[in-house]
Amino acid sequence: MAHRVLLIEDDRDIADLVALHLRDEGYDTDVCHDGSEGLKQAKDGAYDLLILDLMLPGTDGLSICRELRSGERYLPILMLTAKSSELDRVLGLELGADDYLTKPFSIRELVARAKALLRRAEAMAGQARENESGPGQVLQCGEIRIDPERRSVQIGGQAVELTAKEFDLLYHFARHPGRVYSRVQLLDQVWGYGHEGYEHTVNSHINRLRGKIEQDPASPRYILTVWGVGYKFAESP
Repeated sequence: MAHRVLLIEDDRDIADLVALHLRDEGYDTDVCHDGSEGLKQAKDGAYDLLILDLMLPGTDGLSICRELRSGERYLPILMLTAKSSELDRVLGLELGADDYLTKPFSIRELVARAKALLRRAEAMAGQARENESGPGQVLQCGEIRIDPERRSVQIGGQAVELTAKEFDLLYHFARHPGRVYSRVQLLDQVWGYGHEGYEHTVNSHINRLRGKIEQDPASPRYILTVWGVGYKFAESP
C-alpha cells in the first residue's frame, strides 16, 4: 500500500511542484493551503508523513506541530520554513518536528528526507510489533513503568504526561541502561536525522524530562550526565 502524505503549504506553486514529485515517487499525496484546515485534515486522516510549512494562513506551522504532538498518534513531521533564523529551527525541533528544510530547497533533497522519515517510522512500527509480541513489552525501571504500545508512563502508579519526543527519548534511554550517548548520537537516533549544531535541543528536552520524572531534577536518579560526553540512563535506578 502506498504511503499517504499530507502537504500543508500556502504557496500553490511550491505545493504543486512538491506534490508532483512525491506522487512520481508513488506516494499518495494530499495538499492543503490553509493551516486550520490542514490541522483538521491531519487529525482526521491516517497519514504516514506530514510536510508542514511554518508560515501559514489560519493556524501557523508551530501551533500545528504542538497540537499534533499533544495527541496519542505519532505522525512524522518535516517542517518547511522560509526563515533562516536558528530560533525558528530550534523551536520546530523542540516542538516535535522530526526534520526541517529552509526555502529555497532542492526537491531531490526534500524527497530524500521524506523517504528517510518514512523508513524510520516503519522501523519504529516494526520495533513496536516486536515489543508487543515479546516478553519485554513493558519496561519497569525503578518506580518508572513504560508501556511502549500505549506510549504511556507511570511513576509510582501515577500517570506522567510526556510529549511524543520526550517519550521517545525516555524509552530510548530505558532500553539501553548504562550506555552513554553523546548529544549528536541522541539527535540522530531519537530525532531520526542529523541536526549537528542543535545539541541544545537535546539539553532542553532532557531538562524538561527530568522535571517530569525526577524527584529532584538537580540531583537526578534516572537520566545521568556524563561530563564531557553526554548522558546515560542509570543501570539500577
